[in-house]
Amino acid sequence: MRAQTRHQLKQDAFSRVTIGAAEKTAHWSVEHRNTLAVAVIAVAAIVAAGVGGWYYLNGQDEKASFEMSQAVRTLEAPIRPAGTPAQPDEPSYTSAKERAEVAGKQFKAIEDRYPHTRTADMARYFLGVTSATAGDNTTAEADFKAAVATGNKELASVAKLALAALYGNTNRTKDAISLYQELINKPTASVSKVTAQLQLAEVYRTSNQPLDAKRLYEQIKKDNPSTEAGELATRKLAELK
Repeated sequence: MRAQTRHQLKQDAFSRVTIGAAEKTAHWSVEHRNTLAVAVIAVAAIVAAGVGGWYYLNGQDEKASFEMSQAVRTLEAPIRPAGTPAQPDEPSYTSAKERAEVAGKQFKAIEDRYPHTRTADMARYFLGVTSATAGDNTTAEADFKAAVATGNKELASVAKLALAALYGNTNRTKDAISLYQELINKPTASVSKVTAQLQLAEVYRTSNQPLDAKRLYEQIKKDNPSTEAGELATRKLAELK
């Protein structure tokens, strides 16, 4: 019984770490793209990975997961107002960029020390998040591509979603559209078809392709009645008129 309890505690701890990290991903998405927040998607990616056996596969993963929790705490640390001194008992940062740079070093250390663990795969993805937040788009692109290449379908889908958003933010519209289309054609538990459709419609809207945006929003509204996605599409259609 005690062994089972310890196992459950480990699972609960790992869930808290990964869900917290997923929430931070959502914050990054909201800051960098004025579209539907992806908190639920990111959490689904972690849950799906967990169901597939992402719970402490070995001692190395357990150590890596502990360090992941430290990196997540860094990402969750508050940004203090200008002129406010730091408190010794409560880590804080002067900007989101500074916080991302510190967290990025921690995620990089996880990747370097535990290269063959599932947690390292997650760290590669969050390296992309921190790189993008710090304004290093070239490194962020490489980090997201590395996460795609891990072989984990759910993590790869979320990484593609973030990569597409990065392309949209850096005027690589064709690349963004291509990735969103790929996600629409091959949805996963972590990135649903409608999520990719909403993101793609926003790309069309912001890149002066209103007819394509309207067509996609109408399709979303038709396919998703009485849902938040359908309501969002309705609002977006009203804005296009």
